Amino acid sequence: GGYALPFEVISILLLAALIGCIVIALRTKTEQNNATGIVPYIISGTALFFIGVYGFLTRRNLITMLMSIELILNSVNLNFIAFNKYLWPNQMDGLFFTLFIIAIAAAEAAVAIAIIINLYRSHNSIDVENAED
Repeated sequence: GGYALPFEVISILLLAALIGCIVIALRTKTEQNNATGIVPYIISGTALFFIGVYGFLTRRNLITMLMSIELILNSVNLNFIAFNKYLWPNQMDGLFFTLFIIAIAAAEAAVAIAIIINLYRSHNSIDVENAED
């Protein structure tokens, strides 16, 4: 019902973050020198981070809270790739951290969805208020 719109908005934001990461990764050194710099990527990552924090703190549905955590992790990935590409282009540290975070996020999502399914089976609800019982 009412959770379809936030899911679609979060999905679009995650897609935008992914496209931004791909654009950063594909830029050549000459394009980087002519670009506006790291600032747009940092602003995008910060906006995604605070949207995720806001979603986590204000939503009571466990699935939207999980999506907010994923949004926070993807904003961190965007910042890691931006810093790696613009500040240390010859090193791969940012990319390795990003791959590690993606792996951790996938494992976290799998465990969280299993917990949510068990909670729904026992309480017939996935709201945080009902999970206290």
